[in-house]
Amino acid sequence: MHLFVRRLSLAVLCCTSISILAQIPATPPAPAQNNATAPMQTAVAAPAQVAIQVDLAKSLGTYKPVGRWFGYDESDYTFMQYGKQLLGELHDMSPVPVYIRAHHLFTSGDGVPSLKWSSSNVFTLDANGMPVYDFTILDKIFDAYHEAGVRPFVELGFMPKDLASGDGPYMLPYPKTVTGSVQSPPKDYAMWGELVRRFTEHLVQRYGKAEVATWYFEVWNEPDIGYWKGTPAEYYKLYDYSVAGVRKALPNAMVGGPAVTGPGSTRATTFLNNFFKHCEHDKNAWTGEPIPLDFVTFHPKGQARFVDGHVRMGLSNELSTAASGFRTVAASTKYHNLPIILSEADPEGCAACSAKENPANGYRNGLMYPAYTAVAMKALIDLAAQSHANLAGMLNWEFEFEGKQYFEGFRTLATNGIDKPELNIFRMAAMFSGDRVETTSSAQIASGEIAKTGVRAQPDIDAFATKSLHEAAVMLWNYHDDDLPAVDTKITVKIAGIPVGIKRVRLEHFRIDNNHSNAFTVWKAMGSPQEPTPEQYAQLKAAGQLELLTSPEWMDVKGGSVTIDTPMPRQATSLLHLEW
Repeated sequence: MHLFVRRLSLAVLCCTSISILAQIPATPPAPAQNNATAPMQTAVAAPAQVAIQVDLAKSLGTYKPVGRWFGYDESDYTFMQYGKQLLGELHDMSPVPVYIRAHHLFTSGDGVPSLKWSSSNVFTLDANGMPVYDFTILDKIFDAYHEAGVRPFVELGFMPKDLASGDGPYMLPYPKTVTGSVQSPPKDYAMWGELVRRFTEHLVQRYGKAEVATWYFEVWNEPDIGYWKGTPAEYYKLYDYSVAGVRKALPNAMVGGPAVTGPGSTRATTFLNNFFKHCEHDKNAWTGEPIPLDFVTFHPKGQARFVDGHVRMGLSNELSTAASGFRTVAASTKYHNLPIILSEADPEGCAACSAKENPANGYRNGLMYPAYTAVAMKALIDLAAQSHANLAGMLNWEFEFEGKQYFEGFRTLATNGIDKPELNIFRMAAMFSGDRVETTSSAQIASGEIAKTGVRAQPDIDAFATKSLHEAAVMLWNYHDDDLPAVDTKITVKIAGIPVGIKRVRLEHFRIDNNHSNAFTVWKAMGSPQEPTPEQYAQLKAAGQLELLTSPEWMDVKGGSVTIDTPMPRQATSLLHLEW
């Protein structure tokens, strides 16, 4: 049994979708589009009845747990109160290891985080120009990972102040944190390579060779845009010295990159292709040996907007970018089979921009985000398969922010220790195991079509399912890019292919909607308190867990199948878990 709280709902209430406009917390600036005299919009009508077929006997191949990767800008949040708490929850929800990526592991500073900024002060030069290494803050970060039982996805960056070649200010405050010399190439590449070697050697000494060999080491972040103030050739040199430094300390370490932005652009595609050419045909600039590349990373992003008084998601942007990247990797002669980790895969580009700054970001608090993630998960797996690309993970750039208001609208899994609905989609996904199996729906939209046009006409009402020896999991959703009121849709799910001889199955039906697995609606019903009482806080903690829609029940199997009827509100997500 997975280690997350399975809390029964107190009542099964009529669930109707609410507008994200009502989800923007604590007096945001009124958007120009929100005209009080404008007529109330309603969603495009959905089919009143939808039939979904699941065939457990038709395997589509082994399921890879792609939804177990998370990341964030502010690495110093890792060892803070709610950071440690969330890491433990991420570990406990998943039967397989969870990986965590963070920026600013090498950045100079005092270890105090701020928006899009953290520091470890791992490297300085003394008065004689000799390196001084201090792992005090880094140890706090990696010890927190180790204590929680999660694995680091180690991003090697950014540039220590005493190594930075840029002549401008080193650190600029948010929102200009990516414009300082912290993003510049090193003054001395050999000194950078030795920093990476010392860092990796320290990790091996502290956590052991066998453990660190299960981690991933990625070189830098988005070197095709402002996160890198050098040329592409200078990044390739940085890659050489970085992977050589890692491998000198741990010869079997997994190394990769280049963590470019979406390969849908000519800029990013060219960068990725030239990076492949460098790794395949050149020699390492530090060692003169072949250049290792064990995995490939890039970043597909969506585009959320506020349109005519409501949020409109840009799922097609994320999927079309990912599809282009899959094709680019698949076209590589040498690297087409390498694991691909989307080391940032998100609805848009700024986790630290709150809904107060941008009302479109209100989607982050409620139902729209988990439903979006469910659709994206299936579509990314489909699109990778179509290109024969080896998708290993979609890393969700969301964690938590300390010292901010409740439900302020940052892209987070939790707010002040209260889990948001988005975290529950990963609790659902953690129940997938074994083989992916065939699903069909009378209201599904093909992944390729979503990549082209999004979900702008009819909603995508669809499913994703897996089956292992004694259980099956079926995720259902009713998603639309536009967050507008809509009536519920009645869904009939027929699950066939239950093994011969099984007479009864046990069903658990988990739900994310306005009344289940949703601390945000509970918080609003309290009056949106920014200083909840201990009793209110306990209620919010409980409401943030994954909830059952109904009590577990035993169902009779007839002809190798069972049928489940359920109403699905717009933007709701369900997980049907069968055991026998």
